[in-house]
Amino acid sequence: MTSGKKTKAARSSVAAARSSVVAKKPKPWGTIIAVLAVLALAGTVFGYAYSQIADRNAKEAALAKWNPTEEHKDPSDQIQGVVKVEYEASKHVDATQRVAYDQSPPFGGPHDNVWADCTGTVYSAAVRNENMVHPLEHGAVWIAYNPDQISGEALDKLKARADGQPFTMLSPYPGLDKPISLQSWGHQLKLESADDERIDQFIQSLRRNQYTYPEVGASCESATFDVANPPPFVAEAPGPDAVPMTGGTADNSENGTPPMSGAPSASGTDAPAATTTSGS
Repeated sequence: MTSGKKTKAARSSVAAARSSVVAKKPKPWGTIIAVLAVLALAGTVFGYAYSQIADRNAKEAALAKWNPTEEHKDPSDQIQGVVKVEYEASKHVDATQRVAYDQSPPFGGPHDNVWADCTGTVYSAAVRNENMVHPLEHGAVWIAYNPDQISGEALDKLKARADGQPFTMLSPYPGLDKPISLQSWGHQLKLESADDERIDQFIQSLRRNQYTYPEVGASCESATFDVANPPPFVAEAPGPDAVPMTGGTADNSENGTPPMSGAPSASGTDAPAATTTSGS
C-alpha cells in the first residue's frame, strides 16, 4: 500500500472513531429537564399574574357602576338592605356627654367635637359612639363588626378593606345584632358575611360621596384624637341626662357647611324616620 493510501485510510479510521464517539455521547437530559421546568414555572407565574390582573380589572369594572354621578347621586339606593335616615349636621356634644342615638351602631346625629381618626384606621377595641359618628359627617365609612361572630379570616377580609384606606375605619362593636354593619352619614347596611359583595358596593357608593355627606372637604386626620388609647365604647344604655337626637350645639366652624337641606329641625321632638332600600 502506498503512503498516500495509508494516510487516507488512517484519516478515515480517525473520522470513524470520532463519529462513533459522537454517536455514543448521551443527551443532556438534566439540562433539558431543567430548562423545561424553568419554562413551566415561568408560564405558571405569568399565567397567575395575568389572571390576577384580569380579576382586578373585572372587579374594578363591576364596581364602576357604583360610582356616584350627577345623574346617579346615591348609588346605594340600588343596594338591597341599605337603611337611610336624614340627620341634621354640625350638632356637637362635649367629651362628658352621651347621645341617645336612635340606631345601633349610630350613623348620624349629634356627636363629639373631636372626631375619631379615619385615615384607614383599624381599632382593636371598641370606640365611643360619639367620636365614631363625627367622621361620617366628613365622608368616612365605618365598618363595625361583632367580635363574638367575626374573627380569623373573616376579620382579615374586613381589615383589608379598611387598613390604610382613606376615609375608612374599622372597629369591633360589642352586642351588634348582625356580624357586620357598615355606616356612612345617614346610611347603614347590616350583613352576615365578610364575603358579601355589598360591602364593596357600599364603600364605592358612599365613601366621600359629595352628594350624601354634609361637610365636604373636611379632613379625616384628627390631631387631638388618641388612636392608641381612644375613648372607650360604653355598652350601657344612655341615662335620662343623655343628649337627644334633636339636641347638641350647632357648630359650623369646621368648614362653614350648613346642615343638609331637608334635615329635621333641632326643635323637633321626633327622631327622623328610617327608610330601607330593597335594591334592584
